[in-house]
Amino acid sequence: MEPSPGGLTKRDLERLAALSRIELGPEEEEALLGDLKKILEHFRELQELDTSDVPPMAGGSDLVNVFRGDADRENTARAAGTDAFPEKEGGHLKIPPVFE
Repeated sequence: MEPSPGGLTKRDLERLAALSRIELGPEEEEALLGDLKKILEHFRELQELDTSDVPPMAGGSDLVNVFRGDADRENTARAAGTDAFPEKEGGHLKIPPVFE
């Protein structure tokens, strides 16, 4: 089968569908084949760009981790809010049973 202008054939799509274990109807095949051809054409356009002056990157950005490190600290507000709780038992908050 002669490759189409987009580079993919219906036979290629059928093989990809079989490898992916998906079943495609005739209308789905035509739509997906058209979409895949458009995607490949975008990649061909990108390959034509001159990137000789663009430095290579190891990641997506130059951002660094801005989270603080873990550290031990004293919890000074342990009892805050428990005063308003209706029932306590043995230093714990008592709640109504969830399951009977």
